[in-house]
Formats: sequence, C-alpha cells, structure tokens
Amino acid sequence: MAREDTLRAFVERVVPGGWAAGVGDFIAASGADLAPLTLLDGRHTAEEEDRLLADDPGLADLVRLCAQGYWGRPGQAWEAIGYRAAPEGDAPFAPDDTPPTLAVEDATGPYDAVVIGAGAGGGVVACVLAEAGQRVLLVERGPWLTAHDLAPDHLRNQRVIPGYTDRYDPPAGPPAEGNPRVSAGPGGDVTVTPGDSRWSNNAMTVGGGTRVYGAQAWRFCPEDFAMARTYGVPDGSSLADWPLTYDDLAPHYDRAEWEIGVSGDPDGNVHAGPRTRGYPMPPLAPNGTARPLAEGARRLGLRTSPVPLLINSVPRDGRGACVGCATCVGFGCRGDFKNDTRNTVIRRALATGRCDLMTGVQAGYLNADPRFPRITGVTLFAERGGEVVTRSVSASRFVLAAGAVETPRLLFNSRAEGEGAGIGNGHDQLGRHLQGHVYAGAFGLFDEDVQDCVGPGPSIATNDHRHHNDGIVGGGLLANDFVPTPLQTYATLARLGVIPATGAGARDGMRDLYRRLALVTGPIQEIPNPAARVTVDRATRDRFGIPVARLGGTTHPEDARTAAFLADRAAEWLAASGARAVFPHGAPPIGVPSGGQHQAGTCRMGEDPATSVTDPWGRVWSMRNVWVADASLHVTNGGVNPVLTILALAHRVAEAVARA
Repeated sequence: MAREDTLRAFVERVVPGGWAAGVGDFIAASGADLAPLTLLDGRHTAEEEDRLLADDPGLADLVRLCAQGYWGRPGQAWEAIGYRAAPEGDAPFAPDDTPPTLAVEDATGPYDAVVIGAGAGGGVVACVLAEAGQRVLLVERGPWLTAHDLAPDHLRNQRVIPGYTDRYDPPAGPPAEGNPRVSAGPGGDVTVTPGDSRWSNNAMTVGGGTRVYGAQAWRFCPEDFAMARTYGVPDGSSLADWPLTYDDLAPHYDRAEWEIGVSGDPDGNVHAGPRTRGYPMPPLAPNGTARPLAEGARRLGLRTSPVPLLINSVPRDGRGACVGCATCVGFGCRGDFKNDTRNTVIRRALATGRCDLMTGVQAGYLNADPRFPRITGVTLFAERGGEVVTRSVSASRFVLAAGAVETPRLLFNSRAEGEGAGIGNGHDQLGRHLQGHVYAGAFGLFDEDVQDCVGPGPSIATNDHRHHNDGIVGGGLLANDFVPTPLQTYATLARLGVIPATGAGARDGMRDLYRRLALVTGPIQEIPNPAARVTVDRATRDRFGIPVARLGGTTHPEDARTAAFLADRAAEWLAASGARAVFPHGAPPIGVPSGGQHQAGTCRMGEDPATSVTDPWGRVWSMRNVWVADASLHVTNGGVNPVLTILALAHRVAEAVARA
C-alpha cells in the first residue's frame, strides 16, 4: 500500500488527475524501476523536487512515462484539449486480404529477376518486370501488415518522439532484438537498436515507408539535378550533378503520379519543370491552419499551393477517399486511402501470376560467379520456429531496393574477384555521401483556435525558398505540418519552455494552447559529403550472423546555415499570419549523419566509375546484372520529400532492366 501511495502521489504531482486517468496502472504495467521515487521523501522543498524531477535520470524517465500514459492514450486528456483522432462516422478498417506468399524453403529458381526490398522502388520494379512478362521474386524483410496491424497507436508507430516513443517497437519494425547497427559518433562506436535515432529507422514491411509516410508527392525541380553547376562545390563537400536531367525523369514522374495516384494542383509546384498533364485527382481540402497561413503568405508576397499527396481525395481504383483523420504520417491508413506500393503496383505484379512474394526473409549475400562480372544468386535467411533457414536462389538479374542503409550493407557483405571490400566498391565509393533531410521550421501560437485536427495536415505550401536564396546553397520547401499528436505537442512545448514539464501548469497549458498551435516546417537541401557513410561492422552481427551496418560521419557545415535560413522564413510566415509568438527550430545533428528522414545517396549514380557506384541507369558499374532502384542512387536529395523521385527513378531503372 505504501508503494502504491508513493506512486499515486508522484503521478498526481506530475499530472494532476492522472491517477484517475489510469496513469498509475500504465506505469506499473511498464515494469519501470520505481526506486527513484524514494528520492521524493518529503525532505525537499517544492523547488528542490522540481530540480530532482528534471535532473535525476530515473525520475526524469518516470516523468516521461507519466506523459506517455496521459497524453499518449485516448481518454480525458485528449478530450480536454480538443484533440479529435477521427471524424464522426470514420471509415472502418480496410479488409484484411493478405495474399499468399512463398516460403523461403519453397523457392525454385532460376528467376528472370530477384528484387530485394518491397518498398517504393522495389514495388515499382517488380510490377514493371512482371507486366513485361518476366518471372520475378520479390523479397521483403518485414511482414505484410494489414490495416489492423497498423491501427493508430500513439506510442507504437514510426513517428518517433525522442525520449517518449523510442522505447517501443513500432509495428512496421524491425524489432530491437537481433537487429543492431553501429553508430560511429565522436565518442567512438556504439551499438544501437531501432528505437535509437542513430539507428536511422525505416519501415520494414511490404510497401516499406510508403505504408506509413506522409505521402507528400513533390517533383524535384531542374536545379535539383544540377546543384554543382548552379552553386559550385562547397569546400569539403561531394556536391555533384546528376547524370540525368529533369526532362529525362519527367515522363517517369508523370507515370508515377497517375499509376500510384496523386491528388494536387498541377500549377502548384512553380519551380518544377513543365508537365504534360495535371494530377489524376484534385487536391484535398485545406485544414484549419491553412486559412491564416494563406493570409500571411499574401502579406509577404509568397506564392502558395496545395500540397500534392499520394492520397485519394476522391474514390479511385476501388478504394475510398481520405476522411481526414488526425493520424497520417508515421501511421498506416485504416481505410486504405493512402496510396502505397502494396495496394497499387505490388498487387498488380502479383495479379500477373509471374511475381512470387516472400515476406519475413532477409537477403544476406549476393553470390558471384568467379569467372565473370556477374551475380548468380542471392543467399536468403529466415527464421522458422527458432531455427535459421537459408536458401540460395538463382536469377538472371538482381535489383537492390532495400534502402540507402541496407542496400550498401548487402553489397559490402558480398564479395567478388577483384572487387575488394564489397561489390561495387572498386573505387571506395560504396556507402559514401549518406544524406537524409534535416527539417527546419517554426511553431506559432495564435490568439484564436487554428488547429481543427483535420488530417492529413499539409495543405498549403510555398516553394519560393527552394533555390536562389542569397548566400544559401539550395534551400527547401515550407508547408503546414501534419496534425500534431497530443504527446508530440506536450514534448515540444515542454522542450521549448512554453509549458512546464510537470504539474497543473503542464496540464492547463496543453488545454489552453493545443488548438492554438500551428507548425510550419520543411526539409532542407542537404549538401553531401564523402565522410558521411555507411559501411559494415564485421564484429557486430545480426540475428542471422550477418555483419551489420555502421553509420559514420556527419552533416556538412552548409546545412546549418540552410536550416537557420529556412527556420527564419517559417517564423516570418507565421508572424505575418497572426501568430503572437513564434519559435524557430531545426538544426543538423552533431557528430552523426543525417539518415533518419529520407535516407539517400549511398550508391550514387554517375558518368564515371571513379566517382559513382552505378551508371546513369542504376546498374552497378562492375556487375553487368545488378541494379539499384532506391534512394541510394540520389546524387542529391532535393529540398522536398523525395518519394515521388524514388518512384519515378524506379520506373526508369526497371525499364532498363527489362531491356537488358
């Protein structure tokens, strides 16, 4: 009883009313160490206890658990701040129609092509090749997840809130157990798990990141393909031009927009090159924060547009239209209104009868023919009843689309005569130029309610800061952000010092401010550098005994200037829109690379084997039958979300594979 009384007193001190809301039961069920509560023995002043709650690691962890139990779960906390998770009459879950998959033990080659990774790039490639008449094996490390599997859970999802949700395994995985990576930071190498931001997590499931992305579908613009020609090459960087132009990719952009399905205004991306037609669907309606931002943009003379989204704004392809729920980015779509590769091109590939799908299967090594620069097979690993099962599958062609960390890892772990440390690494370029997207922007507090919780959230954007900014190499997009979750808002406001972390001030501050908060943010055009790199750590192995990825290096100094510039522009926009207080945010990570958002660049394409891993069509220079079809190919990563470019580039690569 004394222990329960102590916990109850603690919960009520951190979140008044939290005990009745079940926070005590939540903490007890978490298995957290309650020993630090003995520090609150009644011998300290309230001010001293506040310092203990903030400074003692054990108590600070329990404070965060209180926040998770109160703000991270449905109940009175959400009702009190006016958070609406879904509209009245929200659509039911999409039916669970998981297709048959092939067990690794049953694989029989040879195939015309094996595609590793069933995300954005791999899904497109499998479809193009299967519809071209080829026999394809599509291999995915994660499972086929249903809408129920990805049911909105504010604690377990891919929208990680550092210190709050990174303690939980997200449903789109991978699990922490058996999946380490090594982070090479300033203090030396550290083994990290997927919950750690240094792991640089990505969804591992059929559809990959497209299952849980925010679905912003921007085209890169002409300057994005010619950054070196446009700006020169900053010292210490590896900034370079793509071996193709916007015009080369434009027809593939169009194909991706229409085959996957984009809603938007064709005149919106004013900096992109010419289009041959509009989008297949009109834009989604603007939400509450868009209204004051439109007025602020008018005052500043900013050009704005709706945000193009890979989401149905109207019923299409047998699936309904977005109902505007508040959980989009980081979550699956319960009604299947978000257009991902699983519910579009992968289903088309399977429908041909020529594509076999494996799930829960990991590619460990490519098997080289010692006599020729060719790959003959891939060694696959799976777990069955606690036992490891392996199978080597042969094929004529291999397409790697496992992401910008796992694709170079697979190549490093594969050996061929004359290739040295990894296939495609003859000139020590494999894994270099790792980029992601540093996000910069600002929070604005208004005197009136602006947050109506109508999702997905991004509905007004400006592209005016993407290029040709004085003294800045590149720039970035700015848009209103996704609907913030209550826990995300609490964590943000407490970190900014707008509300205290504990007590009635935190609870009442959330009730007062949640609906008056608007976020404007966007990704910056990062400057690649050769030291930001993926390699492998041969002393650290995963559950199958395969050497794991090692991530080292950090961002280029130019990224800090670009992030500060974009944050200032966001703050100006919010102030012009009527925000009474603005809080700029966003800075590159220190001592570690940027790979947590939109990782790219590690198998860059180019014209010269000495400075690139693949040719302009994505084929690995030293291997005549191996291609890459994910963001590893990106020479630069643009100042916008890159998924549409990944999809378009995958179409281009797949056509080359089909012709080979």
